[in-house]
Amino acid sequence: MIDKFYKNNVLCISDKEKQRLVDNMMQQLILTKEKTEKVAETFMNELNSALAEEASSLQMENTYIPELPNGTEEGRFLALDLGGTNFRAILLHFHKGNVIHEQVKRYVIADELRIGSGEKLFDYLAECLVDFVAENNLEDVPLPLGFTFSFPMRQHSLNSSSLVCWTKTFNCPDVVNKDIVKLLEHSLAKYGHNHIEVLVIMNDTTGTLIEGARMDSRTRIGIVLGTGSNACYVERADRVHHWEQERHNEEQVIIDMEWGALGDNGSLDFIKTEFDRDLDLRSLLATSFTFEKYMSGNYLGELVRIVLEKLWMNKLFLKKAPPEFFPPERTFTSDLISRIEQDTVDGKQNRIKQILKDLGYQDDHYDADDLAIIQFASSLISYRAAKLVAICTAALLNHMDENDITIAIDGSLYKFHPRMKSWLEDIIEERAPGKTFRLILAMDGSGKGAGLATAIASRLKALKVKK
Repeated sequence: MIDKFYKNNVLCISDKEKQRLVDNMMQQLILTKEKTEKVAETFMNELNSALAEEASSLQMENTYIPELPNGTEEGRFLALDLGGTNFRAILLHFHKGNVIHEQVKRYVIADELRIGSGEKLFDYLAECLVDFVAENNLEDVPLPLGFTFSFPMRQHSLNSSSLVCWTKTFNCPDVVNKDIVKLLEHSLAKYGHNHIEVLVIMNDTTGTLIEGARMDSRTRIGIVLGTGSNACYVERADRVHHWEQERHNEEQVIIDMEWGALGDNGSLDFIKTEFDRDLDLRSLLATSFTFEKYMSGNYLGELVRIVLEKLWMNKLFLKKAPPEFFPPERTFTSDLISRIEQDTVDGKQNRIKQILKDLGYQDDHYDADDLAIIQFASSLISYRAAKLVAICTAALLNHMDENDITIAIDGSLYKFHPRMKSWLEDIIEERAPGKTFRLILAMDGSGKGAGLATAIASRLKALKVKK
């Protein structure tokens, strides 16, 4: 059984034999009804296994955040956002749950700090935070801080988390399995800044959910769909087995799924194509982040390039063009896919021609069939990405007790791909028919979300003191 998209999006070129051969190669990218159902089943099996602390490719971390913003958040809070080659220090002033003032400063992290000693990295973070506090004349003011640390962690409490592994461009081996908050606090103490108290450590996905909840109180799911991908949601506390801290009659808690690693145990191999295997072998983290490689911005463009490369090598694509112009690895980026898809939406090919021109191709190096093949490959791979995200999101909605749920999403792929939002809405609606839902863009979860989470932690701390 083939869904509506596949019926309406067919390759139509002048050379019918070429069309047949291209179609045959691309069939493996189609998620059939059977594969779709098996993805949903696999996702839920992995989710339930992880909640029960059984073997699973989903980490399903307890964030220990039991509440969402309620509009009473007041005061000044610091946020530290580390996830890439830059990091941000942020001062947020909340009044009745809304940001009334925000001060942000970005700092560059040098290569030698990202791949060297963990102590030097955290000393540098502390040094920059000290600089930021001084600039804002807050040297002696007690400041609660939320730390957005967007790397896989094992969470022990609201403000205690150990690094599982580095990703992206970081590799400081002596930090693995260490408590991230203690490392930061130790470095801050060197500068005499004991007035800064780290109340929360979390990742950007959790921040997206929390910022979404500020925007819409029905928000219960947060998704990042950008360079990488992850999801979190609000789970019933009685379903969560992993709880290292004393319980306080929590009714709910945010669970960080780390769904980028879904399938790392081989459970999704039934959808893996020759193109996916090729991508994985060429990646920096082979056999890891399986789900992310199907649908995140870091890989989508390269996946399209690999498909086009296979067609080119089989003399089904760009036969008239000089071979030296074919783009090398990692140069066909996901922002190009969004531009190609915009052409498809507009019924044009202007952007595709410009992309080819930028790569060095001239008008006589390609024909109408080549342009159609580029559009077809980009659409198939984009749709598969959207469908995989939607299958898992719909399964999550069906798992949750609430019937009216807002899903907060952030990330460049979601924001800039012209068909991503509508595809997600259509597929989720079809697969979760008993649920009312909406998608909202919740930007800067790693900043505002961290500040809000710190305000929530402050509220919880005050309640414990009263008791």
